[in-house]
Amino acid sequence: MIMILYWGLPMILFIMGLFCFVSNRKHLLSMLLSLEFLVLILFFLLFIYLNMLNYENYFSMMFLTFSVCEGALGLSILVSMIRTHGNDYFQSFSIM
Repeated sequence: MIMILYWGLPMILFIMGLFCFVSNRKHLLSMLLSLEFLVLILFFLLFIYLNMLNYENYFSMMFLTFSVCEGALGLSILVSMIRTHGNDYFQSFSIM
């Protein structure tokens, strides 16, 4: 029963976050928020895995550092797109 709570609940949350990421493609901000949710669930799974095997949590701190850098990069891209285009709709962006 405990193993189901350790692995089942985070997997369900990860699948729900993945579904939200795939279905929210209208605004860049909602996509960034769903990506951060996925990163937090992955951190939770990593933390559970490292604690079950009695490893050190140093790698989880590195993972958190890189996820913070990813979040800051995403926000800077969001700010630059809002400054150039005026909104965060994907329909107003051009690949070229």
